[in-house]
Amino acid sequence: MIREFPTPQALADALADYVTALLIARLARDGAAALAVSGGTTPVKFFQALATKELDWRHVTITLVDDRWVPEASSRSNTALVKQHLLQGKAADAKFLPLVNDAATPEAGLAEVERAVTALPLPFAAVVLGMGLDGHTASFFPGGDHLAAALAPSHGQLAETMRAPGAVEPRITLTLPVLLAAEGVALHIEGAAKRAVLEGGAPDLPVRAALARKPAPEIFWSP
Repeated sequence: MIREFPTPQALADALADYVTALLIARLARDGAAALAVSGGTTPVKFFQALATKELDWRHVTITLVDDRWVPEASSRSNTALVKQHLLQGKAADAKFLPLVNDAATPEAGLAEVERAVTALPLPFAAVVLGMGLDGHTASFFPGGDHLAAALAPSHGQLAETMRAPGAVEPRITLTLPVLLAAEGVALHIEGAAKRAVLEGGAPDLPVRAALARKPAPEIFWSP
């Protein structure tokens, strides 16, 4: 089922409420919570809405579902995006775990990322995924060199590297099982073109693997 909203701002506000409720419930139960969000331009309004929410941000750790292996100074860095738009206001008290480290390549930095993600209060309280017009979500790109391993890791890995024709830069991504183990999973998409991909794209698009979760992810859409 798709939750439809008249504007991106209305969607952002509703998605922020959805994530806040999951974080509050997890904090009440365990005293700590982790949230994984997506980058790109689509989630900016959602980040800004979430940053205004009243909750115990000191005990929340935010990370990304994936990132481009670029310096934080790059305009392509999802880490920079999160710091600029989400780790502000009330949410400035949250901890942040970047997926990109000082290693020269994601392959060289993968072990460090794996150790850091393992230390989070898993499972995630909430995961917010996005989707590209090619049907990728996180860094699960069609034709990705480690796509199969990222969707179904053989030894329970929490992170994987990805290089793909549609990815531009090398990537680091959390694996599908750790994302889908979250207590709540949302898919945030905007625009008629992305909805058409979601509803009519090929059955083997990577996003389909996420949508197969039971219970299914909450899909938030606006024109």
